[in-house]
Amino acid sequence: MTVYRSFTSVQADLKTGAVTCRQLVEHYLTRIADHQHLNVFTDVYADEARQQADAVDHKLASGTAGRLAGMVIGLKDVLCYAGHGVRAGSRILDGFTAQFTATAVERLLSEDAIIIGRQNCDEFAMGSSNENSAFGPVRNAADPERVPGGSSGGSAVAVQAGLCLASIGSDTGGSVRQPAAFCGVVGLKPTYGRVSRWGLIAYASSFDCIGPIANNPDDAALLLEVMAGADEFDSTVSSQPVSAYASAQLPERPLRIAYLRDGIESTGVDASIREATQQTIDALRGAGHTVEPVELSLLNSLLPTYYILTTAEASSNLSRFDGVRYGFRDTSVTDLLSLYKKSRTAGFGAEVRRRILLGTFALSASYYDAYYTKAQQVRRLIRDETERVFAEYDFLLSPTTPTTAFKLGEKTEDSLQMYLADIFTVQANVVGYPALSIPNGTDPAGLPIGLQLMAPPFQEGALVALGRHLYNGV
Repeated sequence: MTVYRSFTSVQADLKTGAVTCRQLVEHYLTRIADHQHLNVFTDVYADEARQQADAVDHKLASGTAGRLAGMVIGLKDVLCYAGHGVRAGSRILDGFTAQFTATAVERLLSEDAIIIGRQNCDEFAMGSSNENSAFGPVRNAADPERVPGGSSGGSAVAVQAGLCLASIGSDTGGSVRQPAAFCGVVGLKPTYGRVSRWGLIAYASSFDCIGPIANNPDDAALLLEVMAGADEFDSTVSSQPVSAYASAQLPERPLRIAYLRDGIESTGVDASIREATQQTIDALRGAGHTVEPVELSLLNSLLPTYYILTTAEASSNLSRFDGVRYGFRDTSVTDLLSLYKKSRTAGFGAEVRRRILLGTFALSASYYDAYYTKAQQVRRLIRDETERVFAEYDFLLSPTTPTTAFKLGEKTEDSLQMYLADIFTVQANVVGYPALSIPNGTDPAGLPIGLQLMAPPFQEGALVALGRHLYNGV
């Protein structure tokens, strides 16, 4: 069977009877079995996916199917799905079964998406390489000796390797876009509050966003369109109307596009990525758009601000995982204090423990004003500077990552080098703006390069329209 790379082609074949949903599911199950070496799925819902497929086939025959009929998707292991295990890539949640379904997942199911399984990720979404999972690292399908990016690495590789048509991940500092770039697929991080976080296991609540990973911008836009919107279970979600993102068009005028000068000129960015980004800039200029360089004076403050605030929020959010009510519990405990200490020490991996300790330090009485309060102030300044850029320009363009996929184990001993992989992606999360990563060619080794586009809040339609424009060739 054909490895489908667009939902449009799936729908066309379903309409003519060339394929059924049941056949699609069987096809993906076979591919998942054939690609087990990539370590993408932690759970495969084979029998359930077959039952869902049969039900959707019946709906298609009766003309009652939803908008996502025939869309086979995977879920990152941080999204709750009632009656199914969810472990956030961590030992601390061993044996835990979700008691309810995340709002975003519920909306996908209501439009007849078929969920084929749960995908491996960095523990509690903390990582840029998918090497922090308790279930082992995910491998990049372009080169199994290289990382897929993180934390939604399993979700990106699943789409890259054709193990499902699309995936639903989460993005706290680039965790949808960075693996999408490393794997040569499309990753969309929506505006903060565009999609309900109800049912998403929290890492850093003021940064976390649920977002799709797909083969093309239109499929990502359709998934966002279905998931987005108000939700009574999440007080931070926006009540703004949801646009038809998948059919959005660019304005009939030349665009004003800013590009990050450091993304083109910094020697910290691979030469092949700088060249690919410059070629896109030249093509946009050739099409009549204004494309000008900008500099962010607070660029060097992005990562420190991001990591101080997210680790502080993680310290608070992860305090609920204590071995008392659910999940892993150390059996050698002698009292309540040792239960907390031993269960959390054995249940959490090294990176999660590191971030909890950093966050607890930043929130401590002696250092709260020096670190946490200061980082909140800098976050406001970064947002002000970003607003000034978008007062003059429609979009901000940059590479998604400073390098292509690096080798497994290459950066695990140097946390700072690992964190630098997020240098271009964290801004969108710090300020809450939408951003999109699309493929932008390959480097000399054949590894995918990503291009990032950022737009003002709630301008996902325009973002997807430009992404489609570039994806199909300027």
